[in-house]
Amino acid sequence: MKVKKVVGTRKTLDAAELAATGLRDRWYPIYPSRFVKPGGMTKVTRLGVDWLLFRDARGKLYMIEDRCPHRSAPLSVGQHLGDRIACRYHGVQVDGTGTVVSVPGMPGCALEGKKATVSLEVAEAADTIFAFIPLTEDSKPTPFALPERLADEANSWFLNYAEWAGPWRFYMDNVLDPMHGAFLHRDSHSMFGGDVSARFRIRETERGFFFEKTDQRGVNFDWVEFCRGAMDYVDLEIPYAASAGPGGVFGIVGMATPIDENNSAIFHWRTRRVSDWERDVWRFLFRAKLEENHWQVLEQDRMVLEALAADADVDEHLYQHDLGVSRIRRLYRSDAKQQAAALAGE
Repeated sequence: MKVKKVVGTRKTLDAAELAATGLRDRWYPIYPSRFVKPGGMTKVTRLGVDWLLFRDARGKLYMIEDRCPHRSAPLSVGQHLGDRIACRYHGVQVDGTGTVVSVPGMPGCALEGKKATVSLEVAEAADTIFAFIPLTEDSKPTPFALPERLADEANSWFLNYAEWAGPWRFYMDNVLDPMHGAFLHRDSHSMFGGDVSARFRIRETERGFFFEKTDQRGVNFDWVEFCRGAMDYVDLEIPYAASAGPGGVFGIVGMATPIDENNSAIFHWRTRRVSDWERDVWRFLFRAKLEENHWQVLEQDRMVLEALAADADVDEHLYQHDLGVSRIRRLYRSDAKQQAAALAGE
């Protein structure tokens, strides 16, 4: 069987490399929509590949590999021509579908009209640019669908975006570990309550699994659900004091997109189920005060995760609180092996 190359890499990857740089054939959040203006373009690295995001004058978004098909110069240092990008090196023009539309140095050459640059399927929702990252050129995008908490119009949300200097797997371990809330975030505005000891269980769901405390609910970071749909994400709730204003529980949707094997793009949507005047109060309070509190909590996570050794998950002594961590690691190792086998033609 023919060995296949991973889209955007020009090489095959083994299971360890896939696990390090990110699993393919799924949707990922890429960048906040507001960071790419109409008529603008920006370079991003995701899953170890350099990409170019750009919008035409009407605001339509495209995501193509940041690589001219002629001599591989980065298109991100080229010229935006409205519906296409002209490479700075030799002027080759590539549109949003990855098709070469003009070769000024040699009009009519065979390169014109050829789809020679990788172009990804993108979607914009929840103030975010999402893209389907394929494993191979034969991969077919799955239908795009937002997490339920974000798709529900009864929920009001705010996007928080950050880039952390740490592997994406460390983020997933962290959010599948609710017990750290009672220690690392003990002095926060929302996770100061509850016991510092607990028992946990895993509970299966149709879309993934819950990892939850058996003896405490609605007091601290007491449960998290790992969900698999069009994309992988975590869903959780944190109790809110009355001082946070009217409305329902405080929900969080979290995702991590690998930038490369050592850096991660972190997305959190802070949500609350509110309507009418309560929605206005909640949104005012969040911007005026609560958002600063949430950033402080995230900074606590970031500082610890960035301080971990690169091989921190290699030699550990896990116990019952780490069932969620063990489960997510096994799941992703299995996915990586399956994708590596597909690349090898097995």
